[in-house]
Amino acid sequence: MNDILKQCTLCPRKCKVNRYLQKGFCGANSNIKLAHYSLHEWEEPIISGENGSGTIFFSNCNLKCIFCQNRKISELGYGKEITIKRLQEIMLELQNKGAHNINLVTPTHYVPQIIETISPIKNKSLNIPIVYNTSSYENIETIKMLNGIVDIYLADLKYFDSSLGEKYSHCSDYFMVASQAIEEMYKQIGKPIMKNNLLKKGIIVRVLILPGHINDAKNCIKYLYEKYRNNIFISIMNQYTPMQILKEYPNLNRKLNNDEYDEVINYACDLGITKAFIQEGETASKSFIPQFNCDNI
Repeated sequence: MNDILKQCTLCPRKCKVNRYLQKGFCGANSNIKLAHYSLHEWEEPIISGENGSGTIFFSNCNLKCIFCQNRKISELGYGKEITIKRLQEIMLELQNKGAHNINLVTPTHYVPQIIETISPIKNKSLNIPIVYNTSSYENIETIKMLNGIVDIYLADLKYFDSSLGEKYSHCSDYFMVASQAIEEMYKQIGKPIMKNNLLKKGIIVRVLILPGHINDAKNCIKYLYEKYRNNIFISIMNQYTPMQILKEYPNLNRKLNNDEYDEVINYACDLGITKAFIQEGETASKSFIPQFNCDNI
């Protein structure tokens, strides 16, 4: 399977580089690179539960949004290279600490290595759900590779308008690609399965509302509800946090205001959505961003 890395087409960028010799658009070579792992309490309640989600933050990214709050790892590539064996140890360590699941954050460019890591231990020494936490800028073929490995897809739907994908994430085909990827995720997973108020199998799609683009967020939500009704969870997020001054796009230099967020929530309610998460209080804060360090890796 790792032969894929010799002419990499894991993501829609389809760089076709030999990652044993050079790096692709994502910035990754053939080695797994991690920036952080921990029990994380701030995911959706059915993911974090009481003990936390066992989050593993992979370095590098195939999307590179200009507003990314994890720019240190996604664009600058901060992290430490590790082996398959060490990744297995980290997953088992998180499980032993009480993690409700293993949450793979920005994993697309390491899918072959992740499959090699999980396959020998899943439902044996590792018996908690695997969460695939993705931007949804995914090739369908890559998502198909994860059938039987992933239990929960925690996916984004960032843009409905392709011009926003071009401006903010350097891809003009975001919605087409992401919507098809989410459809494949749903084919694999289907309706949610809950146990003790925790999601054991299912799909959560996150819609992060960008300042000045509430209509685009509404269109994303409308699409998801018309396509999947209440067979998936929609997470409507107000936590956009400006990380740097973007002179070209002044709307991205501020947080979302309450009126904007309320308008989107009311719209979702009017549609008839019942399986949704909303955010309350001060969520747009840098204090919620992990302090990435490699001390325990």
